[in-house]
Amino acid sequence: MRASLIAASLLALAATTPASAKSTPAAVQQVIDLSKQAIGMRSVRGEGNQTGKVAELFRDTLLKAGWAANDIEIVPVDDTAYLIATWPGSDPTLGPIVLSAHMDVVEAKPEDWERDPFTAVVENGMLYGRGASDTKFDAVQAMVAAITLRQQGFKPKRSIVIAYSGDEETTMITSKMIAEKLRNAKLVLNVDGASGSLDEATGKPAYWSWQGAEKTYGDFKLEITNPGGHSSTPRDENAIAQLGAALAKIGAYRFTPEVNDITRDYFTKAAQFEGDPLLAAAMRAFAKDPNDKGAVAVLRGNPSYIGKIGTTCVPTMVEGGHALNALPQRATGYVNCRIFPGHSKASIIEELKKVAGEPAMTIEEINPEYVVEADASPYDKAFVDAATKAVHSAFGNVPIIASQASGASDSMWYRALGVPSYGASGTFTKDSDDYSHGLNERTPIGNIGKSIDYYHVLLTELASK
Repeated sequence: MRASLIAASLLALAATTPASAKSTPAAVQQVIDLSKQAIGMRSVRGEGNQTGKVAELFRDTLLKAGWAANDIEIVPVDDTAYLIATWPGSDPTLGPIVLSAHMDVVEAKPEDWERDPFTAVVENGMLYGRGASDTKFDAVQAMVAAITLRQQGFKPKRSIVIAYSGDEETTMITSKMIAEKLRNAKLVLNVDGASGSLDEATGKPAYWSWQGAEKTYGDFKLEITNPGGHSSTPRDENAIAQLGAALAKIGAYRFTPEVNDITRDYFTKAAQFEGDPLLAAAMRAFAKDPNDKGAVAVLRGNPSYIGKIGTTCVPTMVEGGHALNALPQRATGYVNCRIFPGHSKASIIEELKKVAGEPAMTIEEINPEYVVEADASPYDKAFVDAATKAVHSAFGNVPIIASQASGASDSMWYRALGVPSYGASGTFTKDSDDYSHGLNERTPIGNIGKSIDYYHVLLTELASK
């Protein structure tokens, strides 16, 4: 009897865990082909938005791979759409594991690029095109990994949900809708997040980081109004001059430097990979004491680190006046803030008012419905252990580092609902090849097979429990 029970248990285990789920040359080629097709669809907000076409491409791919039609949903929203595809687990009472990405991209002007941004090209081991790094390639890579894992016999205990938004780069309306639909998720793996870094000299994997927090995005409108009048009779109150002085103070202001558990871990561990000894020393010193003025000065002087050490607010747009020969009746400025976790937007508004020191100036948040305040995801040992095992099995024993994003992603909508979300891309790139949102966006394709293997282990570990 005992022997038969053991045999039955082994059979059950074999049915849920493939002996060696591995990528295949066909899977690698599928990632390249699908990425090129997706990049060729101009999924930019506005007239001609083809995000829905990208969703249809992914749906058709999943249908051919064995997903049931009623397990895939494409929901049109205004000029865009979102995709939710479920791989049902054996225990529907358990919260699912979500694979998150977005199908839309930022605008790109072909005349500014060396190549057509919406015609994907592979050259010298790199995939070029808008969305190559943010984030069509990663979306495809994660999806193909799920496909090959399913085809190789894995049967998850938890459902695995592919949830791709259609307006992450703009309004995030679909991002919010998806998060609300999946608020019962166990956790989210956002492939539009932290990833691996390649050594600049050798091109070998240097370290991999997971993202557990991100700064809150905020746009604020600053405005001053005056009665105006003829320019030949100037007054002390001049809306443009007053606003200009206020914006100059805000532009020069530096918020208090700070660290949390995630950024402390990042600065401590990432310092060993910083080629500049001065920067490396500053990173270590800041991790120990965020009040170290010397370390803060060095880090603030580097674009890669200034956003990691505290809240930042910068003036981005100004409008004012109504005639060349008239005193301005109105002057308006816009300030963009990236707020360190733990601070509310309301508190930042009050700090900006204090810094500006202009009683006549009003400050209000614009488009608050497009962003949400969210705390950092908790440290989840099960996730970190699974991610560590996945990275080490695919890329070797590279260091694993926690990180916090200076920008915003779909993760904030999940976190605001209490669903842990972790940036966990399987892509490794050099910092010098990071052209997200920029000209000639590209990503290396030499590690696709290893990235698929990484996702296989990660999903197997998390969806089996």
